[in-house]
Amino acid sequence: MVLFLTFALAITLWVTDAASAGSADSSRASAASWSGLIAQADALGLPTRFLRQIPPDFVTLEFDDLHQFAAEYHLDDHRMVLNQVLSFNAAGGALRPLVRMTHGELATFYHEFFHAYMDFISSAPDLAARDLEAARLLTFARTQQHCRYQQVLITPVVQRKSAVEPRILTDRESWEAVNETWAVFVGWAVWTKLELQDGRRSRQGQKSDAATGWLSRLKKADKSGELVGYYEPEDKAERSVTHKRYLAPPNRISPREVAILLEVVLGETTELARRSAAMMEQNRHPSGDGPLCQD
Repeated sequence: MVLFLTFALAITLWVTDAASAGSADSSRASAASWSGLIAQADALGLPTRFLRQIPPDFVTLEFDDLHQFAAEYHLDDHRMVLNQVLSFNAAGGALRPLVRMTHGELATFYHEFFHAYMDFISSAPDLAARDLEAARLLTFARTQQHCRYQQVLITPVVQRKSAVEPRILTDRESWEAVNETWAVFVGWAVWTKLELQDGRRSRQGQKSDAATGWLSRLKKADKSGELVGYYEPEDKAERSVTHKRYLAPPNRISPREVAILLEVVLGETTELARRSAAMMEQNRHPSGDGPLCQD
């Protein structure tokens, strides 16, 4: 059974009354606006720039007892389906407060809302007049779709990353591959940010460079081939074998893609975006890291 709520001017959230904070039994239901959800993200130090661009009534959020995936986003009707465990008391009636989500759950949350953002800017009229940065991101995404994500290598067996096969993707498959690759990075970036924040709290009084910690983790994730996307095969026969085809490490997210996502979506500084891309470039071998796009 699918239980749902709609962002029609407001998303129903559950919050804890300040006078009785810390007690699960004293929590109360409160209808909070979409801006209230953004305020929760702000309070946790999470990115909100791209969330603010999504109109409150654009997405329908549903909860379901998902088994195969943690969440799903359906472009045809702007519908997001989250696992019921992300709802308050796992009851499927309201979204759990962000502060009560684990780092992994928040990463899933951001992964899916990035899909909603890309869905919105792909369908928004007069995007350039509305948001120049979003228009720049969308133009870049379409370029990457055609020059990096139409002829790809996949890993038929996910556990064997060295065993790859070539594929020529359809327009739908390649656009999904772009979106999923970028969403994987956005979710990973949010998870990493939260992990680094917790690490700094546990080392109070010690000097730490947030950028150094970020770059170190990004370097490790990039070298290990962790930041790869996937797509659902359009061919019915292939889809009967698997619902997802994962891209091979040579088709992992590129330095330029990371840089623009850091700036436009995650609200990071141009300097951090530049340093991140430069560090990733050091790990790359032009002959073996997928096709290069021309500027």
